Formats: sequence, C-alpha cells, structure tokens
Amino acid sequence: MTEKERFINNFKSRTKKLAVDVIKMLDDIERRKSSNTITYQLIRSVTSVAANYRAACRARSKREFHSKICIVVEEADETLFWLELLNDLNFLANKEDLNELIDETKQVLKVVAKAKNTNYENSN
Repeated sequence: MTEKERFINNFKSRTKKLAVDVIKMLDDIERRKSSNTITYQLIRSVTSVAANYRAACRARSKREFHSKICIVVEEADETLFWLELLNDLNFLANKEDLNELIDETKQVLKVVAKAKNTNYENSN
C-alpha cells in the first residue's frame, strides 16, 4: 500500500469516526425544539463529510473529485458551525468532548480545504 493510499484510508476512517463521535455526543443533549433542529442539521452535515469524502476518493476524474471535495469542505464548515452553536448555547454539559470535536472538525476542514485548493491549482 502506498503512502497516499494509507492516508486516504486513514482519512476515510477519521471522517467516519468524527460522525460516530458527534452522533454519540448528541445522545447526551437535552431534548427541546431548538436542540432537535440543531441535532438534525449537525448529524446531516457530519455524516455528509464522511460520505462525500468517500465519494471523492472514488471520483472518475479530477473534475468529479473537485466537485465532491468542495461539498466536503462546505459540510465540514457547516458541521463546525453547528458544534460552535451548541457550545455557545451551552446545550452540553461535557464541554471537553465538545471542544475535542470542534478541534477535530477544524483539522478535517484544513485537510479537505487544502485538497480542494491543491486540486484546483493543479487543474488550471
């Protein structure tokens, strides 16, 4: 297995783990109308990060890869927004876990944003 293949497999696992960890964390949230909406949006965006990254890895062309990785960047940024909103609203008692997920989402966002920009620069 090449270094690139190893990175891709590890990053697939990393984005999936982020989705699992966010979903598990949300089990501890107090249920109210506003938290239900945020929970739904957060689960949708974080699972989209993992699913669309996997799709990007299966892209048949550089254009298709760029299209999918752009979606991953958007969804990772949206995930970060919802996590920060949960933090600002104090909806979770365990701030440490939430802060770890915010940090991990920022790191994922950096990686996919760099991949997006590198792919765009290389295709022009």
